Amino acid sequence: MWAYNSIFYQIYPLGFCGAPQDNDGVVVNRIKKVMDWIPHIKKTGADAIYFCPVFSSDRHGYDTRDYRVVDGRLGTNADFAAVCEKLHKDGLRVVLDGVFNHVGRGFWAFQDVLQNRERSAYKDWFVNLRFDWDNGYHDGLSYEGWEGHYEMVKLNLQNDAVVSHLFGCIAGWVKEFDIDGIRLDVAYSLPLDFLSKLRIFCDALKPDFYLLGEVMHGDYNRVMNDGMLNSVTNYQAYKGLWSSFNSMNLFEINSTLEDHFLRKYVGKYPFNFVDNHDVERVASILTQPAHLKLIYALLFAIPGTPCIYYGSEWGALGKKEPSSDELLRPCFDKPIENELTAFIAACGAAHKKEKAFAYGTFQKVLLTNRQYIFERAFEGERILVAINADAVPFTAHFNANAGCATDLLTGQKHDFGGGSELPPYSAAYWKI
Repeated sequence: MWAYNSIFYQIYPLGFCGAPQDNDGVVVNRIKKVMDWIPHIKKTGADAIYFCPVFSSDRHGYDTRDYRVVDGRLGTNADFAAVCEKLHKDGLRVVLDGVFNHVGRGFWAFQDVLQNRERSAYKDWFVNLRFDWDNGYHDGLSYEGWEGHYEMVKLNLQNDAVVSHLFGCIAGWVKEFDIDGIRLDVAYSLPLDFLSKLRIFCDALKPDFYLLGEVMHGDYNRVMNDGMLNSVTNYQAYKGLWSSFNSMNLFEINSTLEDHFLRKYVGKYPFNFVDNHDVERVASILTQPAHLKLIYALLFAIPGTPCIYYGSEWGALGKKEPSSDELLRPCFDKPIENELTAFIAACGAAHKKEKAFAYGTFQKVLLTNRQYIFERAFEGERILVAINADAVPFTAHFNANAGCATDLLTGQKHDFGGGSELPPYSAAYWKI
């Protein structure tokens, strides 16, 4: 599977392109902006882009109006097809958000229900639809909204007609945009039989089609398995990463990694990140700015597939508001390249070059509250990842089973004799 050895770059298109917050019905080709960012994206090491929703919606993309039509605030289907063609020519795969658990109130089939009520051919497309009740919109009917959000109407995925429509749209995305995979929104809420059918359909649709699910807690194996999804969003590692630095307790992330990759998910490839469109930017979370490079050094070195959220590669800030995610999803006029960007590029280059990062085993070597060394090994090649989260130097004494190594991040030689000195707030990838 191509995705297991890839680096992803995530874009929230409506914010990235500076589109109006509400769908104004005006078609403007804003999505072409992605083309201008391709050189920058490739510098980070990314070779795949995950796009948050691109299809017609009421407001934020997760309230779909039509899965077959690109949101006019981004442009036309032809505009997006041109972007995808350019991305593919430049060696970048394309994964789209599949928002299949629910739709917006503007969804064409729900609009038919509002107009025709019991006579609508689509009255069975929605969960717990009742015509003897009312809702907050005073439609004279009621229905189930996603987690109590009634602007998002829950689809009945046990209805064969709904599943057939969704699968037809996916086939259309492959034909029109040649997409390489789908990220399933709120996969934790999707019926397991739907995920099984989806896997069978997509496997037949296109070789190596990648299915990624949004999952936050619990046993990832429930949906990340040979019969359902290839991968899931690794929120457990996400929490362990930033929390370990803020509490100066690297035991936390090591505990998560050992639980995942020595026991639960050996040989699997969770989707790793330090921030995304739903959580605060990592530069706004970390209490010590010097830890920013270190958290990215871990992101690219731990087992799984790393993903960068647009703007965070130069340390963009973004705090979550109580009733809005808009500050997490801004428009940047152009990419910024600074010291952090260059460091991430070095981490990305090492990750892409060394198979041990994608496929290697995981083994703790040394662990204190503020220092962490672990090994990734594959087919006789070994890489020691060393982190010093402290403000003072640290001399690490351990058996490296080698005399010297090369730091993949700097190109400098490292001698293990007499102990390995880790400078303050430093990271190293020692290849033996």
